[in-house]
Amino acid sequence: MPHIRLTEPDEASGLLASEYDAAIGRAGKIFNIVKAMSPRPETLQASMAMYKTIMFGPSGLSRAERELLATVTSSANDCHY
Repeated sequence: MPHIRLTEPDEASGLLASEYDAAIGRAGKIFNIVKAMSPRPETLQASMAMYKTIMFGPSGLSRAERELLATVTSSANDCHY
């Protein structure tokens, strides 16, 4: 199995520390999916921007419908996030 070194919050600096702080602000913790992108903070930042656009940007879908789609998709993919 491939190994990705996950940067812990006390090791983070710069952009990564900012993204970790934002993650704690959103969810109260830093999920491993966020830590998995820690070697590339710019990628993490872009991923979070895309997430915010999909979940909160203009759309014909309500917030509840978007969450439902995300939940069903995660379940179909056997993903626990």
